[in-house]
Amino acid sequence: MNEGMTMMMQSSPVTSARPPPLPSSSFSSSFFTNFPLLSALVAFSIAQTVKFFTAWYKERQWDFKLLIGSGGMPSSHSATVTALAAAIGFQEGFGGPLFATALILAAVVMYDATGVRLQAGRQAEVLNQIVYELPAEHPLAESRPLRELLGHTPPQVIVGGLLGISTAVVGHLIILVCSW
Repeated sequence: MNEGMTMMMQSSPVTSARPPPLPSSSFSSSFFTNFPLLSALVAFSIAQTVKFFTAWYKERQWDFKLLIGSGGMPSSHSATVTALAAAIGFQEGFGGPLFATALILAAVVMYDATGVRLQAGRQAEVLNQIVYELPAEHPLAESRPLRELLGHTPPQVIVGGLLGISTAVVGHLIILVCSW
């Protein structure tokens, strides 16, 4: 009877539904070999670093908010999504549904950066100007200014996109050279 019970427990859906625990090194090895993810992260990091040093060059002061902030040249959003799409294309093929999904995602993000977010930033500029011109006794005169640097101009998006594609191409070439 015990043998029958043991057989039932081993084949029951409850015991087989739980996957075995992954070794801790499995996550780190899969993370560090995930070419699309690494391409996207590297492209984002490069774009944010370029913004940081460009702002220092123009204004001669360090603005650490630019390391994580949005807006400016080049678009880190565009760099990230184009690097992701290109890396997926190199890894999975440019004719597959995964690349198509990544490409559409990139197009939506880039369109949004130059459309909705750019216009929201311009509206914030106008609203801030109106608030600055209010008399001191007005209840809104002391309100905190709205963030104005939200979106990107088309050249910022294009440069970000080219940076992302370049990052994926360089990463792909490195992989090819290392696999020889």
